[in-house]
Amino acid sequence: MNEQLTTIEVQEFLPHPPARVWQALTEPGLIARWLMENDFQAVVGHQYQMRGIPVPAVGFSGLVASEVLEVDAGKRLRISWRDANSGNTLNSTVTWSISPEGTGTRLSLVHDGFDPNEPTHVASHRIMSAGWQNHVLPRLLQTLSELESAEPDRTEPDN
Repeated sequence: MNEQLTTIEVQEFLPHPPARVWQALTEPGLIARWLMENDFQAVVGHQYQMRGIPVPAVGFSGLVASEVLEVDAGKRLRISWRDANSGNTLNSTVTWSISPEGTGTRLSLVHDGFDPNEPTHVASHRIMSAGWQNHVLPRLLQTLSELESAEPDRTEPDN
C-alpha cells in the first residue's frame, strides 16, 4: 500500500499528433491554459514558477517552484515540483512521456516523491491524483482540441 502512495501514474490516449501534444506541454501560453500560469522554458536547468490556487489544508501556497530536469524533445519532459513558500515539505518530480499511438498520442504522466509517512504528502497525493485525472488532463485535451481547431496541423510536411 505504501508504494502506491509514493507515486501518481496516469496514462491517457490523446487523439492529436505527438508534435501537437509536445507543443501543449512546452509552450508557456498553452501550459497556462491547462495547468497554471508560468514562465517555463524547455531548457534543462531553467528554474521557473507556476501560479495556482492555494490549498491551505496541505500547506500549498499556490506557488510552485520548478526546474527543468530533462528534455528529450518530442518525447519526454521531467521537472521538479515543490511549494515555493515551503508550506509543504513535498519535493517531487513530474515526468511527461509521449509516444505515437495509432491516430494520436499516448501520454504518460508520473508524479513521484510522496512520503507515505508524512500526512501532508498523503493528503497532497490524494488531491493531486484526482486533480491530474479529473481536472488537468481534461483541460489539456480541451486545449489541444481548441488548438487543433484554431490552426491547421503544423506536423504535416510541406509539399
